[in-house]
Amino acid sequence: MVTHVPAEVRGDERGALLAFIEEQRGGIRRSVLGLTEEQARSRPSASELSLGGLLKHAAEVEQMWLARARQEEPPVRRDQSNWHESFELVGEETVASQLAHWERVAADTEKFIRSAPSLDDTFPLPPDPWFPPEGRVSLRWLCLHLIRETARHAGHADIVRESLDGKTAFELVALERERG
Repeated sequence: MVTHVPAEVRGDERGALLAFIEEQRGGIRRSVLGLTEEQARSRPSASELSLGGLLKHAAEVEQMWLARARQEEPPVRRDQSNWHESFELVGEETVASQLAHWERVAADTEKFIRSAPSLDDTFPLPPDPWFPPEGRVSLRWLCLHLIRETARHAGHADIVRESLDGKTAFELVALERERG
């Protein structure tokens, strides 16, 4: 753990889950601190991942899962033909635009989770072959999945950033605090 997540108010499971999602978002957001657009788009490791692409992907995935929980169509449809675009900044997309987009998505996630009648409420999984047929998951599962998904990509971002300029997650936390 690079940053501390304060203990939840007694009985505030939603607050605890949302705090851990936010902590992992912070890891990805910090990974682009002080970088130029060119650096954020670069791929300094053996991977195809860039920091700008990871930022975009994490925001897009969170937004997609929120749409699923609402049983709406995701705003961006991905398939084999355009999946790669979920991991790269394309056209006029910038780090700043993706950070602003993710901030809106995060606020939407917070509002949705806080206003749901129960974390036990469920929604159907899509009919993709990697999900069980007619599977359903709870809003609690959604929060845990977002923690896992975001944490996985925050780890990727740590490696890419360190490969780029040697800065570690701890240095980026310090840099974020300096910028206040």
